[in-house]
Amino acid sequence: MGTGQDLYRKARRLIPGGTQLLSKRPEMFLPEQWPAYYSRAAGAEVWDLDGRHYWDMSYMGIGSLILGAADPDINAVVQEVVANGSMSTLNAPEEVALAELLCELHPWAQMVRYARSGGESMALAIRIARAKTGRDKVAFCGYHGWHDWYLAANLSADQALDGHLLPGLAPRGVPRGLTGTALPFHYNQLDELKAIVAQHGRELAAIVMEPLRDHEPAPGFLEGVRALADECGAVWIIDEITAGFRLCCGGAHLLYGVKPDMAVFAKGISNGYPMAAVIGREAVMQAAQDTFISSTYWTDRIGPAAALATIRKHRKLRVHEHLIRMGSQVQAGWQEAAEQAGLTVEIGGMKPLSHFGFRHEQKQAMRTLYTQLMLERGFLASVGFYACWAHEPRQVARYLQATTEVFAVIRKAVDGNAILPQLHGPVAQSGFARLT
Repeated sequence: MGTGQDLYRKARRLIPGGTQLLSKRPEMFLPEQWPAYYSRAAGAEVWDLDGRHYWDMSYMGIGSLILGAADPDINAVVQEVVANGSMSTLNAPEEVALAELLCELHPWAQMVRYARSGGESMALAIRIARAKTGRDKVAFCGYHGWHDWYLAANLSADQALDGHLLPGLAPRGVPRGLTGTALPFHYNQLDELKAIVAQHGRELAAIVMEPLRDHEPAPGFLEGVRALADECGAVWIIDEITAGFRLCCGGAHLLYGVKPDMAVFAKGISNGYPMAAVIGREAVMQAAQDTFISSTYWTDRIGPAAALATIRKHRKLRVHEHLIRMGSQVQAGWQEAAEQAGLTVEIGGMKPLSHFGFRHEQKQAMRTLYTQLMLERGFLASVGFYACWAHEPRQVARYLQATTEVFAVIRKAVDGNAILPQLHGPVAQSGFARLT
């Protein structure tokens, strides 16, 4: 079990759900065996509370560590900021420098507001859009956080969000008065959005979506969304929290030549230090002054300083090219390993944020066994791989060799109907599940 699991059992008595982030729950990986806590992390390496060493070939701080843990260049900037005072009655000058840099990278934008996490920055963007338009309803596709505006989709139909990354998200605590204000459509399904605009266009404050996740945009899809937003007067918001800075230095929407009204960044923008930014057209962003948006810790100096250092290093080293190479190596390695073992897998996601899934009736048990066997070999591994600058080809090759070995073991377990007997604990959860 280890010290980490001991501590996690205590955490479940003291912290509802055990963790602050659903994606870090041990039950999502390997119930009763996942190390759960770390004592130290550097690059793509992690040490648990018992001093055991692992290579992080999984989610790299759930996508926040785009350069790798404890990057020395970013840490040096942050340490200087801390030494000089990370908070004051006055404002941090880095706010202005970061705004200039973000607008330089995205010439369609003229203004910037800051937050410190992805979910709250999306809520901030929705507030600005509603203030700008004087409307309430939001059309969206994809996953956009935990706030009321988003979970309101499940007030109308309790499975409305199931096709948008996480199934089983209950809207308990969300005011019933928000029923009908969040209207989902699916990516690349422009006709679904057209139907929403035809029925609700005069009430639509915003159209919210990621630039891409599992699939490239179909020809004309993004342009069609832009046209529909213009037609009904809604604010088009691109959520770059996950995709941003993975495929280019800036938002992934830049690759497609489209210009939204707002874009939202977090995760990789500051390499593990809390930071988020909402950028947009001046005509839209000025609406922030017509509503109350203000928070003390949105003015700390660490976040903007870390973001400046991260983006500058990213641009200088062309980090996104390395992320794409590592993701391509992993996707090819998964496919080869599966073919050697005679397993059928589905591989998807943009290259820097790759994932695979077993095609089998016991796919969740197979996924759990994969994580268990990889952990025994010194890898934090699940069915996703988030590339970072610290991942090296040799290290990725070792990970893929281990995957090849493990896939062979899983094939034998499938043939012998012995997947469950090989597990040392329960099958991992998928989606949201309440913990008791």
